[in-house]
Amino acid sequence: MWLWLLVLISGLFALGAILGAPYVPTLKKSGNDLLDMADLKPGATIVDLGSGDGAFALQAAKRGYRVIGYEINPILVVIAKLRTRKYRKTVTIQLRDFWQVQLPPVDAVYVFLIDRYMQKLANKLKKELRQPTLVVSHVFKIPGIKPLKENHNATVYRIG
Repeated sequence: MWLWLLVLISGLFALGAILGAPYVPTLKKSGNDLLDMADLKPGATIVDLGSGDGAFALQAAKRGYRVIGYEINPILVVIAKLRTRKYRKTVTIQLRDFWQVQLPPVDAVYVFLIDRYMQKLANKLKKELRQPTLVVSHVFKIPGIKPLKENHNATVYRIG
């Protein structure tokens, strides 16, 4: 029984790695740097692609932003919902594969994917973002799109 449970949990985390990125929590300092770079107005809406344990969503909510998070791992969805429960009026975490979701109109997109998926992401963003939207990519760059600004661990783009 324990072995089966371990295999199931491992499989859920492996699924995230296979479809976009392994689970790596966003550190508080990194999240603050990313939000500072985006320089959004209070009340802005951010979509968090692969919201993991909700760390970034929580930081954004504390700054007065609305957040829509998509996460494929049900264990992480539960953790994220628990972490952001105080902000449940402004944070929505959904058990969804963001590759299968039509992106809603938002002010910004946050993403922390691995390099091999960045071209696929660029194609999705170009196709689905209808209005000019900030895209903040943690660590990895989006190919073929000129950045607005960048630092040691993030790049900000305007797409749409």
